[in-house]
Amino acid sequence: MKRKLLPYSLAILTTAGCSMAPYQHSPDDAADASHSPATGRPQPAQPPTPEPAPSPAELLKASLYQQHQARKGIPYRLGGMSRRGIDCSALVYLIYRDHMGIQLPRTTQYQAVAGEAIEQGELRPGDLVFFRTGRRGRHVGIYIEEGKFLHASVSKGVTISQLTDYYWKSRYWRARRLDLESSNQS
Repeated sequence: MKRKLLPYSLAILTTAGCSMAPYQHSPDDAADASHSPATGRPQPAQPPTPEPAPSPAELLKASLYQQHQARKGIPYRLGGMSRRGIDCSALVYLIYRDHMGIQLPRTTQYQAVAGEAIEQGELRPGDLVFFRTGRRGRHVGIYIEEGKFLHASVSKGVTISQLTDYYWKSRYWRARRLDLESSNQS
């Protein structure tokens, strides 16, 4: 009797041992995943996960970089508002009017009091940054990100500069924020 049970005992132990071993994934598993485990029939493909919509700040930054590319190198010309020449406040005026739907004053003097005052550490894309460039001279640009701002430079024309550049850092004056959200809703 003991001899008859021995083969059955070995079979039970061998089977139990196999079922307790951790499952090892094989390359064929990926192909099998497209089939239903219950029916073996193909399952419909899962639609790709949609990319999250860009934030308003990301859209604004992209728009400012596009404006830079479209106007890059246009020379500085005091009082200018065209591709032949443009000054800093005209650049800001045109970008805000044509791409943000906000009517700003035309001159730096009046742009410097538009919106609300903010600290330099609070800058967000689209904020105006102002500089004192001489005894009575003022300059304006539009903040983009990471210390970069778009402006019409006397020496380089329409360009992007860094607030940390020696020239701009020593002349930084103030920043203003306009209500971009309410203007985009109207």
